[in-house]
This record gives sequence, C-alpha cells and structure tokens, in this order.
Amino acid sequence: MLRSVLSFALLATAAPIAAPALAQKAKPAPAAPAAPDLAQRNAAANAPLPADQAAMKAHVLFLASDAMRGRDAGSPEYDIAANYVASQFYAAGLRPAGDQGSYLQKVPLLNYKPADKGGVAVGGEPLVFGEDYIPAGNPAQPTLAIDAPVVFVGYGLVAPSVGRDDYAGVDVKGKIVAVVPGTPDGLNGEERAHFGSPATKAVTAMAKGAIGIVTLETPEAAKQRPFAKMAEQWNQPRVTWADRNGIAHVPAPTTPTLGMLSAGATAKLFAGGSVTWDQAAASLKGSAPFEAVALHKNLSVRMSTTSTPFTSYNVAGLLPGRDPAVGGEVVVLTAHLDHVGVGTAVKGDSIYNGAMDNAVGIASLIEEAKRFQASGQAPRRSVLFVAVTAEEKGLVGSDYFAHNPTVAKSALVANVNLDMPIITYKFTDVIAFGADRSTLGPIVRRAAAQAGASFSPDPMPEQGLFVRSDHYRFVQQGIPSVFLWPGEAGAGKAAVEKFFAEHYHQPSDEVVQDPAIDWESGVRFIKVNYQIARDIAEAPERPVWNAGDFFGTLYGGIGAVAPVEPTTEEVGKDRKTLRHSVTK
Repeated sequence: MLRSVLSFALLATAAPIAAPALAQKAKPAPAAPAAPDLAQRNAAANAPLPADQAAMKAHVLFLASDAMRGRDAGSPEYDIAANYVASQFYAAGLRPAGDQGSYLQKVPLLNYKPADKGGVAVGGEPLVFGEDYIPAGNPAQPTLAIDAPVVFVGYGLVAPSVGRDDYAGVDVKGKIVAVVPGTPDGLNGEERAHFGSPATKAVTAMAKGAIGIVTLETPEAAKQRPFAKMAEQWNQPRVTWADRNGIAHVPAPTTPTLGMLSAGATAKLFAGGSVTWDQAAASLKGSAPFEAVALHKNLSVRMSTTSTPFTSYNVAGLLPGRDPAVGGEVVVLTAHLDHVGVGTAVKGDSIYNGAMDNAVGIASLIEEAKRFQASGQAPRRSVLFVAVTAEEKGLVGSDYFAHNPTVAKSALVANVNLDMPIITYKFTDVIAFGADRSTLGPIVRRAAAQAGASFSPDPMPEQGLFVRSDHYRFVQQGIPSVFLWPGEAGAGKAAVEKFFAEHYHQPSDEVVQDPAIDWESGVRFIKVNYQIARDIAEAPERPVWNAGDFFGTLYGGIGAVAPVEPTTEEVGKDRKTLRHSVTK
C-alpha cells in the first residue's frame, strides 16, 4: 500500500495523490524479541495446512521469498513474479488479456529527477539552494525556464462542495500560482486527500491558465518537517509512465511544478506588497473568506530534469461472460504485485519481502479466479483479473492500465481492489472503502453476510484511504470502485495497529511473522471477495454511482450525473472489441 507523507510530496508531478512516486520506508520498527532460529522458521513456514489454506500460502511463499528480492517494479525478480502470476492465471482457466495474445501488458515507465540544483530568483535576487528553494523535476520537459508574475491562491482550491474558490477575483493566465500544502478545515477525509494532492492543485492551476505552480512552506509544514531535511532528498527519483510516443504522463503538462520555497524565501516574495507573508499565512486560518493576492515580484525558475526509461508489466487474465446481453461488460479485479525491493537493513535483513503487502492480495486474486473455475459456470458479465505494477511508486501501473486498458474502456463497469489485507486475526467484519458511494455498497454487504461477517464503515476517514490505492485510478475514469479490507471489530484494531507499527514496509513483512498470518482467515477473505465479484457479475444491472456523489460527479460517472445510455450500435462495438482483445 502507498503510504501518506508530509508536504514534500507537493513537489511530485506524476501521481495525483499526496504521495511520493517512490515508496518511502517506514521508520525502523522497535526492537523485538530475538527471531527464532532457521529450523524453527522453516517449520512454521512449512507446517501442514488444509488444501485451500495451503494453496493460498503457497503463492505467498514464492512471491514473498528472499529470491524475489522485494519485487521492485522493473527488476528481474519482479518479472519472474509477473510470469508466475501469468502461469497461475493460465491454470485457473483465464484467457490472456495482455499484449499480443499474452498475459503481460508492457508498462513503459520513466524514472526521473532534477538533473541539477537549478536556479531560482525573486525579483531578480538569486535564492540559495537548500535554504531558500528545492527544485522539482518535470519529466515532460528536460529543460525549463520561466519568469513570470506570481499570484498567491492559498490552498489552490476550487471546491464548490464547501463553497470555496481560492481563485475568485484574480486572473492567473500566464502567471505562476503559489500555493500552500494541505487543505482548509471543513472537508471530509477523502475530499481532503483529493483536494490536498499536488496533482489536483496543478490541474486546477492549469485550468485557470497558470504557467507554473510553486509550493510555499508554512509554519505548520516547518514544524512537521524542517525545510533542510526535505532539501536532503531534493534529487529523490520519482516514477511516471510514458505514452506510445515516449512522452511522460503528467497531470498538468502546461503548468509544471516548479518546486518549493522556504518561509524565508516566501517572505522575500511578499516583501513590498499589500500584505506580508505572515499576514497571508494567518489569513488561511481566519473565518473571513480567503482572498487571493497578486504579488509585486516576478519569480524566475530555471530547472533541468533527467529521465531514464524502464519497463515493467501488468498481468491480465480474462474470464469471458456467458450472457450475450451483458457479456461485453467487464468487472475488473485488481491487486498490486510489486513491493519496495531492497532497502536499508534492519537487524541484518535488507529484503523487504512484502508478504502481507501485497503477496497476500495477489494470492487472493489467484484463488478467486480458481473459485470461478471450480464453480463450473462462467458469470454473466466478463471478469478481468489484473495484477498491477508500480503501486508503490505512486499507483503508476494501475494508472497506465486505466488509461490504456486491454479491453474497451467503455466496457469497464466496476473495480474491486485488494491491497494488503491484514489477516493475522479472525476477522468478524469487512470494510469496503468507497462502497457507500455507489450501488456496489449493497452487494458488498450481502457478500459479507453470506461469509458470516458484518459490514463496517471506514474506521479511519481522516486517512483518506479511498484515494490511496489502485482502485482510485479507476475512480478517476468514472468507474465505480471499492477497496476491500478485513475489518477492525474485535481483535482487528489491535492487529492492524501492530502490523503498521512493526511490519509495514519493513523486512519483517515475511511469511513467518509475529503475530502469525492466519491462513484460515485468508480463505474466508477470498470467499468474501469471490462472492462480491460473482454478485457484481451476475447482477441485473451494472453498478452505478449514487446520484450526486462527490467523486462520481467529479469524474463524470454514470449515475452521479445524468446517465448516458449507449446506443445499440455502441454496445455491439464494445462487445466486438472485447472479443477481439481476448482472441487477437
């Protein structure tokens, strides 16, 4: 799972969420009791289990082994893992749904970072790297030079849902906009995560005609993470995908992110204007409506970016639907295959195996496919199983697939995503982030009940988890989506907290960990997922967004806005495209 980070993420341009493109390691876990010796670990790893539990565990034993070296996207070991998943899709009876009749979809990726420290000046006065500014990278443009007036637009929000427009009363065409990280009070967790993301702010600025966007350090940001600490990571690589012409995908191509200014540099930018930086920062907290400020000094930015292409793969297998009427509609089931690779050693171990995150999710996806096969009856709608790459680098593989699906995009009707289900306890409830935003909600509730589990609301709304995993890339294409997790009732909350504190993005996320992975709970989780997917695929109607839902409306999803029914000719075309994509 992609973790949330602090304001330094505002320098990112490739991923439209508040997260860096490269995975960040959690702080080293607190000291734990001495690990059992190798014989004991092998005994625990290889202990006999019932057949269904052993089948699930076997996938995790392979995918989370040291031989896979943490399945970093683009590594040879990730490619081996991808081919393993492809072979399992084949064994489960899925049809190839990748490129050229294979199970693999090539994902062209770009690793990019600032080529040098660049240069920034305020009103002609040069600023000092590391003290005054941190440069950003722009993979869409190797060299960039901008000199333009600046308009301070606060948080950079245009949010009708809370009656806020930070651009009201100013014209930013041909200018640089300056924003602060985060969001104002009054937004729920999911909306806060959306509006607070650097990509959302850049896209909004682009829509207003700005030619660049720069982030300002606030007093609050300085307390969270000193500017000097962020400057230490100025050339941290980030990742995006490239189109067929090799052009980097960025959310706001005509409004590049220009980096970040420290509080001291920001004060220089405001000097001589109608308000000081201290006054402007204070106005963000007041009850009076925010008013944008046109500043009196130009900002000059010179930056260079170096990019290195590399390749990874999504793995896609299709179960064609049986019903001629709706078989051309596709339910997409996803889980990310990558993890964070090899990193800082902890207790002598530098391989971040990613057993729970997300070999367990991939194992669930494979075993779910086998349940469809064992049922003896194909579902009415088609079901597409996709193991995506580069989730840990900013949901990049799923973003590529959502923009470039291997079946007709208009055929995609729902997504169910599996990311790091924590199964170290006997779960009694399930959580489906995003379920109450669409007609997927009742389906999830029924499926949970059939598996003997209750349905619980999001226990961590402040975390904005709905926008932090691969399903969100489908949401951005207007497709109703949910992200499923075992719930936190009973022993669940303590188990989740313990995993995050001791194993999340740590070398200790292995097949043998403390507390032990409960494979019986894993099988129950697969059962819930299978029932959800089966019910979506068998439902009389395709899933739609709830009327007026924030994300459904934002991305033009059916149901949230006035539904647009496809013509008979369009439906036929989609079905033909689907059949072709499976058989070509």
